[in-house]
Amino acid sequence: MPTLLMRFVAPMQSWGTRSQFDDRDTDNEPSKSGVVGLLCAALGIPREDSLRTLELAALRMGVRVDKSGRRFTDYQTAQMGAKKSTVQTWRHYLAEAAFLVGVEGTNQALLEQAQTALQNPVFSLSLGRKAFVPSLPIWLPDGLRPESLEEALKYPTNISKIESDEPIGTRVILESTVATGSLRYDQPISSFAERKYAARYVQIGGA
Repeated sequence: MPTLLMRFVAPMQSWGTRSQFDDRDTDNEPSKSGVVGLLCAALGIPREDSLRTLELAALRMGVRVDKSGRRFTDYQTAQMGAKKSTVQTWRHYLAEAAFLVGVEGTNQALLEQAQTALQNPVFSLSLGRKAFVPSLPIWLPDGLRPESLEEALKYPTNISKIESDEPIGTRVILESTVATGSLRYDQPISSFAERKYAARYVQIGGA
């Protein structure tokens, strides 16, 4: 089953799945909703298009952590409303992280379209928030692989040349095909205009 590999490297990334109003969280690795949203942006899929969004959401996802990065919190205040009341916000993010992300599916044509779109995206691409732009191209010249997700994530792309204090690929997060493992509440089940998500299971191991 073919797999599309992507490189996520940036000074800052944020992959929130539990954000509540003024506290914007981040997970330790890219979320399924974030990756699907990025592919939608590359392909120019409108937020209201649930059919094409769910086609991408049906792909099985995996992440190889090549550099965990460091967690930081940005504290901000803003004045809101006619009375200019002060609102406080906390925005969490990962600094200097690097990931190899793969999506696997039977639809070869869809993966080919996504690979082409990543090279010339319809909308600007960012890693979790609009301000967090990638420092290296997301697409890889040989990113469309014939191997399974598990095998493709072992591929030594040049993302591995990034300086890191940890061994490359010591943590791999694979979407489970059975209902066992750790839960992630980031599976899109509607268009992004509706913002509805379900749980999915992942298995965490090494490369």
